[in-house]
Formats: sequence, structure tokens, C-alpha cells
Amino acid sequence: MGTISLGSRSEILRCTGTVDLRVPADPAYLAMVRTATAGLATRLDLTLDEIEDLRIAVDEACSLLLQGRAHAGRAIHAGFEVGPPGSGTLSILITGPLDRLPEGNSYAWSVLQALAGKVVTGSGENGAWIKLTYVGRGDQ
Repeated sequence: MGTISLGSRSEILRCTGTVDLRVPADPAYLAMVRTATAGLATRLDLTLDEIEDLRIAVDEACSLLLQGRAHAGRAIHAGFEVGPPGSGTLSILITGPLDRLPEGNSYAWSVLQALAGKVVTGSGENGAWIKLTYVGRGDQ
């Protein structure tokens, strides 16, 4: 939340703390999603280890949604929601081109669940999705 002055009056602005990123569904573009994750995680005052854990978790989620290959004409959509100051919360909803996700017993799933905090998955009309909710130490 912030305040903006317009001459003699003030308005209160509420920042939603959301960022949407769409990149081609190609492993070559995953660095952009990892970089956006790290940039937003730094706003939460997370440690370097926490930031790296999130980057790895997002990379694994994207890799699962791509199954290691490019999908011409399709996209990976990552929606980031930064929690309120002091919460240390970052939620990331990643949607990919697959109709459904691969089985949840692979190494990638193990890494994802160990590093990301809460992991929820599903599929919809726009493809399969993975939602990661990470709660770090925040501004404590």
C-alpha cells in the first residue's frame, strides 16, 4: 500500500504484488522464469539459500510441465504473488502445455516437494499447472 499526492488531495494505492510472466514453452527460456523468481524472492528479504531453493523448485516445476522438450507455439505462464511485507510468502502458479502432469514419484517431484514448501497440482482448459507456495523467514 502506498500514498500518492495529487495536488491538494491524496489517494491510497493498494499494490497487489502480482507479476505475470509468459515465455515460450521451450527449456531455453526457463532462465527467465528462474531470474524472475529470484528477483521477487529478494523483495521478501529471503536468505541466499532460500532464494536458490526457490529457483531450483521453479526450474523443476517448469521442467515437469515441459517434459524436457520444446512445445512449438505454446507457452509457459508463471503468475507470482508476493505476500504482504514481513510474511516471507511467495506463491507461484505455473501453467504449461501438457494436458496432465507425469507421475509424482520421480526425482524431480522429490526435489520440488522438498524445496518449495506447499505444492498443489492440477489441470484445466489451459493445460496442467503447479502451484508453489513458499513461506520463508521474511523480514523477521
